[in-house]
Amino acid sequence: MDLRHCLLVSAVCIVLASCSNDDKKPAANTAAAAKAAVMPPFRFHKAIEVSPGQTYDVVSWGRGSTAVGSFAILHSDSAGMKYTTTTGDLDGTITDAYNADMDTDGNPEILIQSKGKDTVNYAKVYAFEFNNSGVNKLDFPRLTNSQKKGYRGDDNFYIKEGKLIREFPIYDSNDKTAKPTGAKRQLEYSLRSNDFTVKQLSKDSTTVSSGKSGVNEEPKKTEKQKKKKRNRRG
Repeated sequence: MDLRHCLLVSAVCIVLASCSNDDKKPAANTAAAAKAAVMPPFRFHKAIEVSPGQTYDVVSWGRGSTAVGSFAILHSDSAGMKYTTTTGDLDGTITDAYNADMDTDGNPEILIQSKGKDTVNYAKVYAFEFNNSGVNKLDFPRLTNSQKKGYRGDDNFYIKEGKLIREFPIYDSNDKTAKPTGAKRQLEYSLRSNDFTVKQLSKDSTTVSSGKSGVNEEPKKTEKQKKKKRNRRG
């Protein structure tokens, strides 16, 4: 039995377990039952229906470690009776999965968000575009040096008007003694010809140093500078 067959069988088991739990528990506990249906070695499961008959089940699994594992996207084309599997290595744990059509070409993108931890709670995104001929793996861009100034993780992702929005709190430095400034950095990701573009939406400064808020501020004038200005007016 090959890996693809094993994955499909396992996915069916998950669905059956979910249905069984739903039959035994009242409707008020539906969310809890769905969560309980993800049994070892599985850690995460989310079904994304992009259109009638087109469903993408995102799952992750692994034994012996919560820091690494694998993920799979199980595509069910029930209308065409086609079933495909896309797999990959996973860094960290999956926190959510999203559906979008960021380049408005009619082909869905499935985005998987994971959270890892070294010195910060960093985020990673695994992105794939599905079309009639198969699947394309998309390279999600890393944060640039300026975007990483004051970054300590704790990212929040969401889809807005077909774009992927990423926001995270800014700290006064990048080390473990860093303190939050109260500002947030917000980035917007778009997709063109299977390449991501990034635009910063927030007005915060990307030059963050210790003891500063990270927001552009007009330099304060010294008393000597103020006195000179008054003398010129006089």
